[in-house]
Amino acid sequence: MAGGEERSRPAVEGSAAPSDWLTLGQAAKYLGVAQSTIRKWSDGGRLPAFYTPGGHRRFRRGDLDRFLGSSRGAGASAAARVLIVDDDDGLRAFLRTALEGDGCVVREAASAEEGLAALDEELPDLILLDVEMPQMNGIEMLQRVRERHGVETIPVVMFSGKVEAEEAAEKAGAQAFIGKPFDPAELLASTRQLLRAKS
Repeated sequence: MAGGEERSRPAVEGSAAPSDWLTLGQAAKYLGVAQSTIRKWSDGGRLPAFYTPGGHRRFRRGDLDRFLGSSRGAGASAAARVLIVDDDDGLRAFLRTALEGDGCVVREAASAEEGLAALDEELPDLILLDVEMPQMNGIEMLQRVRERHGVETIPVVMFSGKVEAEEAAEKAGAQAFIGKPFDPAELLASTRQLLRAKS
């Protein structure tokens, strides 16, 4: 307890302007990672945190910039990050090639479990999610994403060879649905549209 009180001594209303202090949620969005990741970094001493009298964490913008190793201005021009979740290695490779050619930074996950783990490390700007996967399917993963990060936080494009999956995808909160086999132009058009809407 003493250690926690010691860390809470610096007052949030100090010399820094109020806008220089971010809440946990704001800091997570600023760094592009999940709130749970921010907590781990803070608890592990990697990221300085200050505490309000009520016990809420606050983060100084300058500390976040130093942690990133670059200015916020440089981060603003970073390429869009896309997470592809599909158990088909060939399809993931196809999507990666198409999206990287469009200037995106792509991360792959071969299962819903891997996809959720990737989200805990870093939040992408867009998720491309297959409906039909073993163990946990795409609908179940999307429901967990909504529970952890909110329905509007990350745009999701779902795809499936089954036409009837479109209705389930929409009910689960997907912003778009594309049937297999893909029309690359349609996929990239949907991706660009959702990324523009998010920016």
